[in-house]
Amino acid sequence: MDNKKTGLLELHFAVLLFGGTALFSKLIPLSALDITLLRCVVAAIVLALIVKLSKQRLLLNANKDYFIAIGLGIIVSLHWVTYFASMQLSSVAIGMIAFFTYPVMTVLVEPIVTKTKLKLADVISGIVVLIGVSLLIPEANLGNDVTLGIAIGILSAAFFTARNLLHKRYFSAYSGKQAMFYQTSVAVFFLAPWLSVEISSIEQNVWWLIILLGVVFTAAPHALFTSALRLLSAKTVGLVSCLQPFYGAMLALILLGEDLALKTVIGGTLVVATALFETQQSHRSNRIKKTA
Repeated sequence: MDNKKTGLLELHFAVLLFGGTALFSKLIPLSALDITLLRCVVAAIVLALIVKLSKQRLLLNANKDYFIAIGLGIIVSLHWVTYFASMQLSSVAIGMIAFFTYPVMTVLVEPIVTKTKLKLADVISGIVVLIGVSLLIPEANLGNDVTLGIAIGILSAAFFTARNLLHKRYFSAYSGKQAMFYQTSVAVFFLAPWLSVEISSIEQNVWWLIILLGVVFTAAPHALFTSALRLLSAKTVGLVSCLQPFYGAMLALILLGEDLALKTVIGGTLVVATALFETQQSHRSNRIKKTA
């Protein structure tokens, strides 16, 4: 099998696992914060082992990078807590669609950071995403759990957007495995004071789910994703990543029996199609800059 096919298999499997992460918001009977904290404990240990086995350094290159890692870790922890909370309040499909507003958020916010001109196509994309999300909302009242879940999902997308832009600007010198080791480690220390469950009271089957989430659905996909990035173009990686809500919704339909309402399908299609469009446009723009 050639490198490209190997990369594609690794990438699709990584995106499938990322999509499957959402299922644990329903499978693990703990709060979103407790799930995130315990997931990060497991993932940090596994990622440290992966970094050492791949003969990379755990230490960072400069002292200032540790402060950047702390900031990124706090943002990631807030992203993951809101990500799981969104799905606990609504459904896996709706939570993932709300979260997947982040590609459009990125193209709307990045020009402010880089001080470049905002394109009309990006504004139109933002409007299409708003229409898509509005189709998911049952009523304009945060007292409704689904509406609140959508709002928290969009907040999760905002945290993820901030993390990606800051990582790209200040922490891109490090591999995905190194970056995620520091971010999960920081998340453990940041969230620990708010742990609401007695560790000794957690049942054995719940621990197995937490270990599965931390190892197979957190550390493993990040390692696969990093490997795929070396073998495939950034455009291919970006486009395949947009399948995450589809994979998540299908897994929830098959394994959890969650229904997909027609409005959810239409709204999700608008959001994901816009994410695909913006991802393709972004990579085309980067290619033009490189050849100019």
